[in-house]
Amino acid sequence: MAASATIAAVAATSSVALAATPQNPSPKPAPASQSMTALPTAPVEKVIVTYKSKAAEASSNKAAAGDATAKGAETGESLSFERRLAGGAALVDLGGDASKKDLTEVMDAFRADPSVASVEPDIRAYAMAVTPNDTEYAKQWDLFEATGGMNVPGAWDKTTGSGVTVAVIDTGYAAHTDLAAGVVSGYDFISTSADARDGNGRDSDAKDEGDWNATDGECGTGSKASNSSWHGTHVAGTIAATANNSKGVAGIAYNAKIQPVRVLGKCGGSSADIADAITWASGGTVPGIPANPNPAKVINMSLGGASSTCPSVYQNAINGAVSRGTTVVVAAGNSNANASGFTPANCAGIINVASTSREGNRSFYSNFGSIVDVAAPGGETRRATDTPGTITTPENGILSTLNSGATTQSTENYKPYQGTSMAAPHIAGLAALLKSAKSTLTPAEIEAAIKSNARPLPGTCTGGCGAGIADATKTVNAVTGTPGGTTFSNATNVTISDLSTVTSSIAVTGRTGNAPAALKVDVDIKHTWRGDLVIDLIAPDGTVRNLKASSGSDSADNVLATYTVDASSEVANGTWKLQVRDVASGDTGYIDNWSLTF
Repeated sequence: MAASATIAAVAATSSVALAATPQNPSPKPAPASQSMTALPTAPVEKVIVTYKSKAAEASSNKAAAGDATAKGAETGESLSFERRLAGGAALVDLGGDASKKDLTEVMDAFRADPSVASVEPDIRAYAMAVTPNDTEYAKQWDLFEATGGMNVPGAWDKTTGSGVTVAVIDTGYAAHTDLAAGVVSGYDFISTSADARDGNGRDSDAKDEGDWNATDGECGTGSKASNSSWHGTHVAGTIAATANNSKGVAGIAYNAKIQPVRVLGKCGGSSADIADAITWASGGTVPGIPANPNPAKVINMSLGGASSTCPSVYQNAINGAVSRGTTVVVAAGNSNANASGFTPANCAGIINVASTSREGNRSFYSNFGSIVDVAAPGGETRRATDTPGTITTPENGILSTLNSGATTQSTENYKPYQGTSMAAPHIAGLAALLKSAKSTLTPAEIEAAIKSNARPLPGTCTGGCGAGIADATKTVNAVTGTPGGTTFSNATNVTISDLSTVTSSIAVTGRTGNAPAALKVDVDIKHTWRGDLVIDLIAPDGTVRNLKASSGSDSADNVLATYTVDASSEVANGTWKLQVRDVASGDTGYIDNWSLTF
């Protein structure tokens, strides 16, 4: 059922889809908590000893080795000198996993030596870009899948959108606990009481009162009866749904603030109201309206109507917003036509966003053309040849926050939608990440960064999809001065049977010297009860580095994670392998894809 009622040539540009059917739960008992915020506890296997500068052990490896042997005899442990660290300290192996008591005795022995300046345990560190614990995150292919996703998780190492407000100029806000913590006061700009459905005109309450139509033809010739879309709430969730709260979905800029600005009600909204909303949201002055206490640095407009030119009322408002430092993101439209015939997509100074499918093609409905700036995942809840209005591939839509009410608000929920309305907030979320990472960026610089770091569509785009699919990690790395490196990947599926060990290989060529000290390993494994899996990275010379240990209590599905590995001792060129061991019976899966970024 389409959420595309129009008036004054303006409409929300999305299609509504049914929620994906949940998978059957694992027969194994679920743990009390699936939280991934707690770091694992690893035994200490080595200590770092710094000798005073005049001590023989400070410069002589032989002397340091002799001291380690002596301390081992003193404490009853098998201590051995391993190597000298860059700062001059000695790394001493404890000869296996040491108990807390053993470790204390060893460290006390070194501390009692007057030639020792300090001793400390060699502790473990872990990648912080872990998979969010949001319960529906595994369904958010648009964020992490190598083919059609936008490579978002790697960007979270550096920025999550803190300090940036994103205005969602749309249908308003339907209360949702996965959004509430990040919502700031907005405004209702619908000036006609009947369209607003709140008994008055403009006011400070941006609550979504519903955009349903009771009968066919109610909103003009050809319009159809439809339920409320709660469109603005879905858009807002893609941008900034709360992450790591053990529920729902994760937003792209999950620490950004959302400012709901209501312009679409019954039968859409007017260009006059929308233009005023653009001005107000960006911190400009609108007669008779109080000043915005939280001006937005990013505006998302997943709306549009047919027009061969950009109306001056839109262009003037956009020009003003950009002059105040606000990036304006607009959906290209859902008519499978040239975007130049739709507005505000054809206005200057905006980022025009087309939609792509899970397979990396232009979505069958997405507008296209030379005025499109960039593409982003918008999904397809049905195929182009399926009957319009049907939902045949909900798993390929964009899952986000919603409301279950048919007309007025009821209980909160989550559903997948498709549309350039869903693609645009991906770019708005990325813009918020960039602005948060580097506050001095101008709208033009943000647009240029997104376009110059996009990747070609792995599929097809007839008519033009701009610079390609946006890459969040590459773009954030570019503006923060972090080298993005070169990525090598393998998307060939490898079946993981019960109690088996399998590998997937990547041939790295064209590199010089050794691998980096922060080699990024992106892993996408589909497997029920992921605690069964042990994952290792095997270097070309056979060195094994553990990425993930098994856990009898981790019953969640799938491994979707980015690991950081110190591979600086390895030659970069050669065949690298991802080794996956299934150490328990009852669950199977496959390696979907994995990649190395140098």
